[in-house]
Amino acid sequence: MNSETHSTTPPASITIASRESRLAMWQAEHVRCALHKLYPSCDVKILGMTTRGDQILDRTLSKVGGKGLFVKELEAALADGRADLAVHSLKDVPMELPEGFALGAILEREDPRDAFVSPEYASLEALPAGSVVGTSSLRREAMIRSRFPHLDVRPLRGNLDTRLGKLDRGEYAAIILAAAGLKRLGLEARIRALLDPADSLPAAGQGALGIEIRADRADMAAWLAPLHDEATALAVEAERAVSRALGGSCEVPLAAHAVWRDGALHLRGAVSMPDGRRVLRAEETVRSPDLAGALALGKRVSADLEAQGAIDIVNALTTMSRTDGPNTSPSGPKS
Repeated sequence: MNSETHSTTPPASITIASRESRLAMWQAEHVRCALHKLYPSCDVKILGMTTRGDQILDRTLSKVGGKGLFVKELEAALADGRADLAVHSLKDVPMELPEGFALGAILEREDPRDAFVSPEYASLEALPAGSVVGTSSLRREAMIRSRFPHLDVRPLRGNLDTRLGKLDRGEYAAIILAAAGLKRLGLEARIRALLDPADSLPAAGQGALGIEIRADRADMAAWLAPLHDEATALAVEAERAVSRALGGSCEVPLAAHAVWRDGALHLRGAVSMPDGRRVLRAEETVRSPDLAGALALGKRVSADLEAQGAIDIVNALTTMSRTDGPNTSPSGPKS
């Protein structure tokens, strides 16, 4: 049966696999509502699951298997038929999907910027020397250390509510979070400042939702097609091409962010050392790209970064990560 036939035959039921954090469940519910609008007679259920990434909170992601820990259990549910699709924050999706899986749709992007959150201070610039800043991201850590070496950057794990709770208990003077998650949960008032991408370049896919399916589910791909936002998809595919070419993982502070300007897609990429002392940057633009053009744009940016020495940084950090203890990172202990 071809996709055109599937698209005119509404599904009787769809099961969505999702992590059980409040943000993940909001994202799954967002997709559930969108599907119900498209297919009012369809019974859309959400299968909540706890992933290894949610369970391991005492170590940084780079030490325990990377962001793939947030999706493996959901993929198992797709593989054995317990679920038809899984909803992910696209920045948590590995650059190479396992064989047999595909992204069925990429939804319109929310704000991709990083957000500064603090009960007392208005910005990173306002923090006194020695202030403790929390982040779960080596990319953000490198940005802070590069621009504000007088601040004390420490790891921050847990779901969004857990991180905000640690801030409110005074464990941190400020924390850096993705603006998209705060806005989706109605917590925009917690944002004291939005960081300019020129200062804190977002991660590949940040702010976008991806729907993962089994590659053999042509029916599901057709049903999801109306949810797909092509402009967002081309931007994040360019970003992910940079990360894919450089072996991007939680072990490497790597950023890639694409924006549309007057029909052209402009892409910036950056690779850093976690201490922020070395930052490589590159940018390129392409007019009216299709998917091949977006991927080629990403490859041009990654090639520029490689020419500046990005692979040396990636290899050095990967080696350090494998030899460090479970509670350290390439930038040293974080206790």
